Amino acid sequence: MQIINTTDAPAAVGPYSQAVISGNLVFTSGQVALCPKTGAVVGENVTEQAEQVMQNLKAVLSACNTGFEKAVKTLCFLADMNDFAAFNEVYAKYFTGKPARSCVAVKTLPKSVLCEVEVIAEL
Repeated sequence: MQIINTTDAPAAVGPYSQAVISGNLVFTSGQVALCPKTGAVVGENVTEQAEQVMQNLKAVLSACNTGFEKAVKTLCFLADMNDFAAFNEVYAKYFTGKPARSCVAVKTLPKSVLCEVEVIAEL
């Protein structure tokens, strides 16, 4: 097992890693819309925040020498299921291979962001 950390994505805000490689798979921690340099929330709506989430995921996956095209499963969390369509528009631009996915609404996300995404991808 290999622990992955990159300065190109937000630092973990708790006792966890940005990602872990196990065998031929990478498991990312959930990424939210935080600026990697400042830790501040980026964006005021789900579209803007989802774009930042994808940039953070891209950085973590890149640090693992993989990318969105190798994703096999995602788990998406939304603060409001009314944002589902807008979130999907952003998501579809990145996950063009259509990996398996779960998407759930939750009461609250860290720092009161509007969305969070984690990925399982092949190397």
